Amino acid sequence: MKKIELDQTREFNPLGMQNTVVHDSEFFKIINFNITAGRIFPVHSHDLEGQVSILVIEGTGAFLGDNEATIPAKPGDLLVSDIREPHGVRADTDLRIVVTIAPPI
Repeated sequence: MKKIELDQTREFNPLGMQNTVVHDSEFFKIINFNITAGRIFPVHSHDLEGQVSILVIEGTGAFLGDNEATIPAKPGDLLVSDIREPHGVRADTDLRIVVTIAPPI
């Protein structure tokens, strides 16, 4: 077992986004992203088979998709999508998310 203390990764970059890989294995990767208020994690996709989850642990914003689709996001909200599906995040306040990618890229 491995315990990960996400409060140790609570650091914001005034220029936009801070990321920390908190787990990386052959099965999945977990990354903590801290996004400064007003910034966007751009909508993107990966040409791979697999899935991605995005869990909001602090702050508010929106999950972004293609065609300017937005879904409000607050602490405890979890987005799950195929990794080929366009996905991104907008931070309305300082926002912390935990992204899990399987298989890892």
